[in-house]
Amino acid sequence: MNAVGQPLARPDGRIKVTGAARYTADFDRPDKLHAVLVTAPAAGQLTSLATEEAAHSPGVVRILTQADLPQFTAVPVPLMFSLPPMQNDTIRFEGQPVAIVLAETLEQAEAAAHRVRVTIAPAEVKAPGQSNPRPPASDSGYIFTEVDAAKGDIAAGFSQATHRIAAEYAQPSRHHNAMEPHATLAWWEGENLVVHDATQWTAGTRQMLAMALGLPPERVRVMCPHTGGGFGSKGFPKWHTLFAASAARVSGRPVKLVLSRAQMYTMTGYQPLTHHRIELGAAPDGRLTALRYDSVNVTSSTEDYVESATQAGRAMYAVPALETHERVEEITAGAPTPLRAPGGGASGMWVLESAMDELAHALGMDPLELRLRNHADVDPVSGKPWSSKKLLEAYALGAERFGWRRRPARAERDGDWMVGWGMASATMGSFRLPAAARVTLRANGTALLESSFNDIGTGVFAIFSQLVGDALGLPPDRVEIRNGDSILPEACGTFGSASAMCVGAALLDACRQIRASLGEVDPLALLRRSGRESEAALGRFSPGEGVQLEIDGGASPTAMRTWGAVFVEVGVDRALGLLRLRRMLGSYSVGRVLNPRTTKSQLIGAMIWGWGMAAMEASVFEPRLGRFLSKNLVGVPLPVNADIPAVDAVWVDEFDEAASPIGGKGVGEIGVVGVAPAVANAVFHATGLRIRELPILPEKLLAEN
Repeated sequence: MNAVGQPLARPDGRIKVTGAARYTADFDRPDKLHAVLVTAPAAGQLTSLATEEAAHSPGVVRILTQADLPQFTAVPVPLMFSLPPMQNDTIRFEGQPVAIVLAETLEQAEAAAHRVRVTIAPAEVKAPGQSNPRPPASDSGYIFTEVDAAKGDIAAGFSQATHRIAAEYAQPSRHHNAMEPHATLAWWEGENLVVHDATQWTAGTRQMLAMALGLPPERVRVMCPHTGGGFGSKGFPKWHTLFAASAARVSGRPVKLVLSRAQMYTMTGYQPLTHHRIELGAAPDGRLTALRYDSVNVTSSTEDYVESATQAGRAMYAVPALETHERVEEITAGAPTPLRAPGGGASGMWVLESAMDELAHALGMDPLELRLRNHADVDPVSGKPWSSKKLLEAYALGAERFGWRRRPARAERDGDWMVGWGMASATMGSFRLPAAARVTLRANGTALLESSFNDIGTGVFAIFSQLVGDALGLPPDRVEIRNGDSILPEACGTFGSASAMCVGAALLDACRQIRASLGEVDPLALLRRSGRESEAALGRFSPGEGVQLEIDGGASPTAMRTWGAVFVEVGVDRALGLLRLRRMLGSYSVGRVLNPRTTKSQLIGAMIWGWGMAAMEASVFEPRLGRFLSKNLVGVPLPVNADIPAVDAVWVDEFDEAASPIGGKGVGEIGVVGVAPAVANAVFHATGLRIRELPILPEKLLAEN
């Protein structure tokens, strides 16, 4: 068989477009109760909670307050946000839960929740810009790489520079806005807890519930066959899952809890507002002599979330001296959480690649040529060789396909539109985690794949059936998949662009064990000859002995990342302040591409996401009320078909055997990276206006008129 590398259609496509796929809120239990959270109108101290009127409303079975819930055992960050609500009277942010209404129908629960009267002694609001940035706590749980990094003599590097730029940039908070809301259905079978949960990490949700409720993990079962988008918000378990499980135990009945869109804006995380200052020094030929990059992100009073934006500055270019710092600023809001392409991905590269364009302009150099001259042949900080890196080939392929070398020196006019071209590099960290999967080859000519991985819509059913089919000599449509259940072999979370690489490697290991047991040439024929019904093997992948999370190669001999370049053409109408995309091309070095159809879908979808980041999206924090101003999709412009006239993604052939036995590294996030700076750089080419704060809205384009 030779299915890997073919554009196989997603086998789960039909059930999803016809509505047959079942998501968490689609599951039911007889005699279930509907739960609705009552939330606080402001941060401060809870002084009274009047529930009498609500308790007598039709259909209401019970209203739970902190007196009804157990004291949860502490769960380490980031397995769950710290300091769960409803444990005391302290209200740390607007929207924090203070009560749970349980009723026979959802409508009855919602109506009663509105009748609960919550009184708060408000606390002073800390808005962005009102607190002094500080180093994050060393035990924050979100520090995966060095907070501060240095290499070489930074003062000497800048003194040697003939060209130097220093600039400040900002990126707003943004919310994930997945199509499927966060939801949980929980019930108890004796002393055992069973949960359907909308999650990106089945095993993590099980671990959190077991720890918080003081249960052995084997007494908790978590199921989630399909997740309707998460983009990071469903990566780490959240409080509402714990509340549903607790409410089910207290009430003695199954409980379904589905968060509203407004509640997802306050209690399931967001990408934090970040402010950045970057300085670059360069020699006359454009080669960097020094880089200094400081980043500050907002965080909550409960924990220090670190966006790690400066990782971009440490990884992208060959520079003899660099210095980077990460700081946090506390605000009156819930805790942030990773959003698609964190950790020096989308936010860090927005800053670095905008600054590189400013440097290219100061040097009078083509922006692509500047990047070529500063290509890092080895990791700039560790000096380790890359596991694989074909960024130079991706630059060349993208430039040729886009026609970059024909870029006009000055903007050209097309009617009312000034037309500009911009480009930016892209890089994304590599996250490797342990994973396990069981494969069973059956004498009837089928195979069964079992693992707890979650399907978040990326096409894993297609690529896993291709991998197993090829390894065992079966057509992909003869591979059955069971997933999203914690009783199955434990997979890593579906985040960090890690599933295909890590779970795929475990699958390959299982298939190799089967072939070693039965025979390399035709294992199915040998199985039938033996008279047995099946042969099974448990495969495993680990980035290293005892390693639970490895980033960018960790302690391995090589450094690992994915790479790319984004080329953009925009039109700007200065009279009306309008920005329009005309065409966009991404060119990538991402290891082995297992399925061109799902790969292109992931990359193009991420690039469109990047356009939203560049030109549309921001979650505005209202400083007087201490809350996000618009907590629903009404205030979130999203790209539609008319916004994206022409977008394409290409890639270079590559096989990274150091990263994974399957040769791939992951494509789910790299497509976001580099789009925003490429757009801003194109706007500068079109108008001469340098935008340093996202998104690029009409008022910013009109400001200089």
